[in-house]
Amino acid sequence: MEKTIYIRMRNRVQSAPEEKVLLKDIAQIIAPEAILANLKSMIIHQLTAKDRNIVVIDVMKVIKLIADTFEDYEVQTIGPAQTIIEVTFKKKGVSIPFFLLIWFLLFFGSAMAIMNFHDDVSMRSVHEKIYTIITGEEDAKPLLFQIPYSIGLGLGMILFFNHVFKKRINEEPSPLEVEMFNYQLDLDNYVIIHENKESMKRINDDD
Repeated sequence: MEKTIYIRMRNRVQSAPEEKVLLKDIAQIIAPEAILANLKSMIIHQLTAKDRNIVVIDVMKVIKLIADTFEDYEVQTIGPAQTIIEVTFKKKGVSIPFFLLIWFLLFFGSAMAIMNFHDDVSMRSVHEKIYTIITGEEDAKPLLFQIPYSIGLGLGMILFFNHVFKKRINEEPSPLEVEMFNYQLDLDNYVIIHENKESMKRINDDD
């Protein structure tokens, strides 16, 4: 334990452009106190304009840098083999006309989708038949069912997405958040595999 360095690479971190990426930024570290501060401040990568918005740091690069600096210590790794660095650029503010245009498209697009679905499944006819079965009367506009159904549809969407504007209803992730999380995992795996292929190609070209 006295001569062992333990590191656990983080899955994904964010960094500003042109910054120096330190070991403490991309990994959790357990090491003897005598070298811990130097380990945390070790520069792993210098971000440049060539890096664009995604950089993959492989654990082998980290081990080599540590081994070259601390030759008497053994390095043990736990967890992921790569860390994805996402270079975050300053976001431009969204103009009000553009925001209103997006809101308009989303609102009326979702409304048209719901109306077309109801038309395809003949929802109005279903409401009329249910109303006739329960009351024994025919009504072309059974508002007794249509109004509660419309309110329930809106409440159901709120419960499904688990949000009221920015406020979360409970701590459970919504199905949309789960799908976005799975998509992010697939995207990270693709970036890592693609980077490994590019690295192998560069090595072969150098040979």
